[in-house]
Amino acid sequence: MDLGLKGKHAIVTGGSQGIGKAIAREFAREGVNVAIVARNKDQLAATAKELSAETGGRVIALAADVTSKEQVEAMVAAAVAQFGGLHILVNSGASPGGSAGATGPIETVIDEVLLSDFNVKYMGALRCARAAIPHMKQAGWGRIISIGGNNARSNGNLSGGARNAALVHYTKTLADQLGRFGITVNCIHPGATRTERTPRMMAARAAELGVTPEEAEKRTYAPDAPRSNAICRMVDATEVAYVTAFLASDKSWAISGELVVASGGAGRSVYY
Repeated sequence: MDLGLKGKHAIVTGGSQGIGKAIAREFAREGVNVAIVARNKDQLAATAKELSAETGGRVIALAADVTSKEQVEAMVAAAVAQFGGLHILVNSGASPGGSAGATGPIETVIDEVLLSDFNVKYMGALRCARAAIPHMKQAGWGRIISIGGNNARSNGNLSGGARNAALVHYTKTLADQLGRFGITVNCIHPGATRTERTPRMMAARAAELGVTPEEAEKRTYAPDAPRSNAICRMVDATEVAYVTAFLASDKSWAISGELVVASGGAGRSVYY
C-alpha cells in the first residue's frame, strides 16, 4: 500500500534509540525526510548515519532538550530550514515507565523527579507541537503522534501511568483545535516492547528464574502468565513503527483525537 508519505518532512523526538529509532527507520523507508532529536549528540549522530546508510533516506540529527522552549523552537526551525517545511511530529522523547524516584509508593515519591518526568514527556510534547503547528498549518497538512504507554490503563505507576494518561487528553484537545487546518492528532500506547534494552532486561529476568534468557521470555509471555498478552510474545519496536507510519499517512484521515493501543492485546479489561 502506498501510504502517500514520500517527500514528507518529519521530526521524531527520542529518535536515537528504542521505539523512536524504529519509527524514524520506517519513515525513512517510506521516503520521509526525518530529523531525529535527542540530547546525546554522539549517539544521535551515530543513529542518523546508521539509518541513512540502511534506508538510503535522508535522516539528520538535531540535538535538543525538550524541556527547553528555546531549544525546541531552534530545533524545529532548523528542521524546517533544512527540509523546506514540516508535516509530521512524533513525540517519543521520554524514558519508558518514568524515573525511579517517581514510580514507587507515594511515601517515596520525590516531587522534583515526578515534575521532571512530566516536564520531559507531557510538556515536551506540548512544546514540540506548539513549535511545529504553524508550519503544518502553512502546509495545510499535518500529523502529530505521541507515544504514550499502556501503563496509563493500570494503577501503580505515579509517573509513567499519569504522564501517558495526560497525553491522551492532550491528543483529543489538539485534534479538536487543529482538524480544520488539515492536521490530525493521535496517541499510541505500546505495552512491553522489544528494543535495544530487552536483552539486558531478559538477562536479569533469567537470572531471577535460573533459566536461559530465551526460556525467561517464553515464561513471561506464556498464556495466562501475569505479564502475557493475547499474542503470547513481546511486541517489537518495528511493529509499533508500522502503526505510527499508518497514522502519519494519507490513508488515516478518519482517525483523529484517538488512542491506539499497540500492546499485542495486553490486559483483560474491555474498553468501549
